[in-house]
Amino acid sequence: MLPIIERRRIEAEILKHVYDVLTESHGAEAARETVGAAVSRSAIAQGAKFRAELGRDPDFADFAAILPNWTANDALTIEVKSATAETLEFDVVRCRYAEMYREMGLGEVGHLLSCNRDGEFCTGYNPNMELTRTGTLMQGAKRCDFRYRMKPAG
Repeated sequence: MLPIIERRRIEAEILKHVYDVLTESHGAEAARETVGAAVSRSAIAQGAKFRAELGRDPDFADFAAILPNWTANDALTIEVKSATAETLEFDVVRCRYAEMYREMGLGEVGHLLSCNRDGEFCTGYNPNMELTRTGTLMQGAKRCDFRYRMKPAG
């Protein structure tokens, strides 16, 4: 299987051209909205695919088990803070995705190409999982603080 960071590079090479064409024809705001919406749909679909392969409602043990898909090839350096049945909390202290997008000239939309996928993935994977994050390396923070929780029942 192709490492996710390599998939993202290929996707970004194509989306860069789409973004440029949309910017020229409809303006930067419309281009960002369109690319952001398309990537969100992709993230939801990817989450749904992982859920279907599992064949049941995923929990945080399942989520932790698939996390290596995103960290493969040293794509992310993470520090796990907590991993329980109700939470999965970690910080990303190095993000090669962000570095790659900047190198590709996509720094201004890198958050649309990767960071925004993180919460949207849960919609397809398990809609009871929610992500809270206060900052990302892509947007200038010192770390990405991923705080996943299960929504309260009811």
